[in-house]
Amino acid sequence: MRSTHILRSGTALFAMLMASSAFATQLDMTPGVTEISQKVFELHRFMLYICIAIGVGVFGMMFYSIFKHRKSKGVKPADFHESTLVEVIWTIVPFIILIVMAVPATRVLIAMNDSSEADITVRVTGSQWKWHYEYLSYGEQKDVGLSFLSILSTPRDQYERQGKGFSSANTPDFTKHPNYLLEVDKPLVIPTGKKVRFLVTSDDVIHAWWVPDFAVKKDAIPGFINEVWTNVPVGKEGFYRGRCAELCGKDHAFMPIVVEAKSQVDFDKWLVDAKVKAEEEAKAAASSADYKFADIAEASKFGEEVYNGKCAACHQVTGVGLPPMFPALKGSKIASVKDQLATQIGILNNGKNAMPAWKGVLTPKEMAAVITYTRNTWGNSTGDLVQPSDVVAK
Repeated sequence: MRSTHILRSGTALFAMLMASSAFATQLDMTPGVTEISQKVFELHRFMLYICIAIGVGVFGMMFYSIFKHRKSKGVKPADFHESTLVEVIWTIVPFIILIVMAVPATRVLIAMNDSSEADITVRVTGSQWKWHYEYLSYGEQKDVGLSFLSILSTPRDQYERQGKGFSSANTPDFTKHPNYLLEVDKPLVIPTGKKVRFLVTSDDVIHAWWVPDFAVKKDAIPGFINEVWTNVPVGKEGFYRGRCAELCGKDHAFMPIVVEAKSQVDFDKWLVDAKVKAEEEAKAAASSADYKFADIAEASKFGEEVYNGKCAACHQVTGVGLPPMFPALKGSKIASVKDQLATQIGILNNGKNAMPAWKGVLTPKEMAAVITYTRNTWGNSTGDLVQPSDVVAK
């Protein structure tokens, strides 16, 4: 009779484990694509089953005792005060369980933090609200010389429900991209079959670089550099998506991460092409200093496009900002007083407080257009026409 009861209990426990496994497949962690992500997933399942077994055992014993020894059956409670045997058992058993859980967890944690002998090193810098990627080394190359910003490519007027393409009921009448709010203008590209080390930091507030398929999540903290790594297996080429996982401000939801894994051959070709393109863009940026806007209208029109794409996240489309961290430009001294032009150019070039330096990120033409736009919009009427050469001179 007793053996039958034990058999039934074991069958019920097995059924619960299988049910939980099926449920976890739907709502649980992703197994990911890398070896480390697989180990993390397996460790998680291992811990889950232990927790389920403990829960079934503890609550099963509790409910059995409540039912079997209830007062209505005339059961009288035992009259002992303490039991040395029970004390020893409930001290030793949890200790053994913790050791069983700690050993595999420690192995996985050590492997996750071992970024030595990397084939490629990429510095990842978070800022409000974009990611900056810089390739530091690759194989024998100690100075790759390639860096770029990765910014959400979904137009602002779409996710803010403004502008053309929206009805009066504030309901979008456009077809959303399959990766709406998860697409960027420039993804991070890495080779498969290579160990990639990421040096993660921030230049303003705390962010977190998180790609679930890699089992990678590392805080980006100003003044600190955290290390993490991944190795996407050969044959797993494709796009992998993540996002900032640390509440970093107003547009926290709008700084996605896109990583494209290429075969080594394709990556090497991409790297060469990307460096050539970067050099061409640098030359174009330098030559833009010689461009001259015909009038304020031309500069402001171009400046509005640049402002809405690069500046509106902090200073807002209406120029009212988010004081005190992001001051208003509308009616501000720096953007509405003529003798403050040199100061505004200097801040845009070199940054100030939470505002990053835009020199080298925006071209002289873009910076001149933005400054002209902000000084002649929202009631600001300085009448200043800023030329690219003015920005370079400062």
